[in-house]
Amino acid sequence: MAQLQQGGPDEKEKTTALKDLLSRIDLDELMKKDEPPLEFPDTLEGFEYIFNEKGQLRHIKTGEPFVFNYREDLHRWNQKRYEALGEIITKYIYELLQNECHLKKVTLPVDAIETEPKSFIFMSEDALVNPDKLLVLIHGNGVVRAGQWARRLIINEDLDSGTQIPYIKRAIEEGYGVIVLNPNENYIEVEKTKAQIQLSSDISDEPAEKRERKDKIQKETKKRRDFYEKYRNPQKEKETMQIYIRDNGSPEEHAIYVWDHFISQSAAENVFFVAHSYGGLAFVELMIQREAEVKNRVTAVALTDSVHNVWHQEVGKTIREWMRENCCNWVSSSEPLDTSVESMLPDCPRVSAEDKAFNGSSPGRRLIAASRLQGHQLSVWGTFSIRYRTP
Repeated sequence: MAQLQQGGPDEKEKTTALKDLLSRIDLDELMKKDEPPLEFPDTLEGFEYIFNEKGQLRHIKTGEPFVFNYREDLHRWNQKRYEALGEIITKYIYELLQNECHLKKVTLPVDAIETEPKSFIFMSEDALVNPDKLLVLIHGNGVVRAGQWARRLIINEDLDSGTQIPYIKRAIEEGYGVIVLNPNENYIEVEKTKAQIQLSSDISDEPAEKRERKDKIQKETKKRRDFYEKYRNPQKEKETMQIYIRDNGSPEEHAIYVWDHFISQSAAENVFFVAHSYGGLAFVELMIQREAEVKNRVTAVALTDSVHNVWHQEVGKTIREWMRENCCNWVSSSEPLDTSVESMLPDCPRVSAEDKAFNGSSPGRRLIAASRLQGHQLSVWGTFSIRYRTP
């Protein structure tokens, strides 16, 4: 009590309020609110969803769109469920690329041995032998994989908005060979052994004295932390480590590898790129590393909301000049489609993608690059037609 009095009336009032708050919390009841097991179906049907004839994801029984908040007040569990569904959809898109678009899956590295991590790309049967034209597709960064523009659009809109399939089909119809890159498939994850977990916790550059103080604090608080851990994170997930894929450990490495082993070896006189978001950065890095080859083979590049930066990437003058003549970047804008948009960077022209999709829950416009991509698809193909060098 003496300590409380020394703290003054304000401190006493805070202490009383805290005691009152704690008295209202039933810890035993909180502990009963453990989240369900993080175990989810491994098929769309198991989730009770299916893509209808319009390519929209719908519930099998109700016909309703996907619901993220399947269980109230369990955001972490709902997010894990969403991610599990996303992985199934990725495999579903792979199947569509093979069965509907008739692309073949090619393993990377090309000389991979049985025991090493591997990636893959997709390509049409004539991708390397088509003497006329070749289309290369590069998606952006994040969870998307080959054949996708945006997972969120696939789940909440439809397959045409969120996948590259419309582009692939049109390219094949117009006589293009097609190569679909997979720049985010950079590593595999394996569970850490107990020895590896202990080793990673022991490794530190801190001075011994500082590390000892930290260990002491951790030991003093461990009991409290463990008590609340079951409520905060009731299912302690396994610790994993990443094993990177040889020569494909980043989107930039992947783009260069596919260029060296496939695109540059193709017979096509005219090579075209469509690159979205980080895919644009990967293409610019490819230009930096293979400038002469790219200039000699690539006819036109369509970028969509590309995040490349000619200053940060230290792009030379000759590349910037080539980009001004051979690239076009469609960006988010309320201006009419193909209207010129001012840019602070001295590289390729920027034009409007005429983003008219509104999000009712926010005051601004919704940035849906893949939808805009489909909206100005004719413009992209028009660019290719203008740049196309007929034999």
